[in-house]
Amino acid sequence: MTLLAATTGPPDTVRTADTPTPTRLRRIATAVLRDRLALIGVILVGVLLVLAVFGPWLAPFPDQGRGVADVAHRNLTPGTGGHLLGTDPLGRDVLSRIIIGARPALLTPLLTVALAVAVGVPLGLLAGYRGGRLDEAVMRIADMFLAFPPLLLAMVIAAMLGPSLMHAGIALAIAWWPWYTRLARGLAAGLRDRPFVDGARALGLSDTTILARHVLPNAAAPIVVQASIDIGTVILASGSLAFLGLAAQAPTPDWGLMVSDGRSYVLSQWWLSALPGAAIFLAVLAFNVLGDALRDILDPRAVTR
Repeated sequence: MTLLAATTGPPDTVRTADTPTPTRLRRIATAVLRDRLALIGVILVGVLLVLAVFGPWLAPFPDQGRGVADVAHRNLTPGTGGHLLGTDPLGRDVLSRIIIGARPALLTPLLTVALAVAVGVPLGLLAGYRGGRLDEAVMRIADMFLAFPPLLLAMVIAAMLGPSLMHAGIALAIAWWPWYTRLARGLAAGLRDRPFVDGARALGLSDTTILARHVLPNAAAPIVVQASIDIGTVILASGSLAFLGLAAQAPTPDWGLMVSDGRSYVLSQWWLSALPGAAIFLAVLAFNVLGDALRDILDPRAVTR
């Protein structure tokens, strides 16, 4: 990322980051097309987003996808009776439940990561930029949360709040925000003494303006990369909470809950657990690959390649 700072002129003319240009957008598109893994990640994420938005219209049996039982057609094997992926013990179409389940599977991680970023990044930037006692206080609070494994802490909080999809998202956000605080703090501490920040101070800009217009744009790339990877991690964590009965509850078509419901039939009806498990695997893989691709594309050294 190119760092730009004006050292003369009125404060409102100070710039720290280029706005997206056609050349940059073309470079990003070219990099994605050249990297097969990146292209696969983008395609998979696009498919997941389409399913999350249009799932109720794409599912072959939308009512069954939402939880309506059809006991006359229960336990059908894949490809039988018009059910491409078979049915569960209540006669519900597995494919429809996987398609409609894409919405909660993506919505919870997206909101969780967004909330964690909204809380952790401002605290980290402020702590890293100011330093001193504020830095010490913020980081010691973050260390208290980091002392617990994120999934274990989320399990405890979700159990206290009660099992629901919303409570699971809140629990995961509480467990995840310290990681962004530490990341943003390190980035801000490395940028606060850079010449373009010193120039902004010389122009009399407030700390809030410097953080928003100068520090944050130059710290955004690592945060975006980490957030994209964390979406996949949170998908897995959310599925784990659902598997344990601490997130979505029946008849919600949640992938983790479907894996949990099908584990009793794993030897006789393997598709009940294996197929939603495969959906979780592909979703996590897609965001991890996308995160790796973004890390390479947003690498400042890529500007000169």
